[in-house]
Amino acid sequence: MSNHRSTIFVRSLRVDASIGVHPHEYEGTQPIFIDVRLDMGDTPPPADDRLGETIDYEAIANQAKALAKEGHVQLVETLAERLAAWCLQDARVAAVTVRIEKPNALAAADAAGVEITRVCEPRKSR
Repeated sequence: MSNHRSTIFVRSLRVDASIGVHPHEYEGTQPIFIDVRLDMGDTPPPADDRLGETIDYEAIANQAKALAKEGHVQLVETLAERLAAWCLQDARVAAVTVRIEKPNALAAADAAGVEITRVCEPRKSR
């Protein structure tokens, strides 16, 4: 095992989403803020300074936006799970943390939301 550990992240990505369980939340979109943190595990650092040697954080942001735009989602937990599952499809990702904040959810709070961490299942050797 080497000492190569890195984290790739996207922080405070603003997306306008149709999300929530209340009747007024079905009428339009509202801002949400998405944080994604990928634990790259024991992945070696890029040797050739090429984007293909890592995970493009723009691709993460684009996927988060695409998932949020697919249609109404009742729970921020559902959206977080979908994004985490997409991130874990890349074999280089050891774990992913997704945090979604709804700044307009509670009048007396800056935001409410969810943060989940999912760990990659060990890959079976063939």
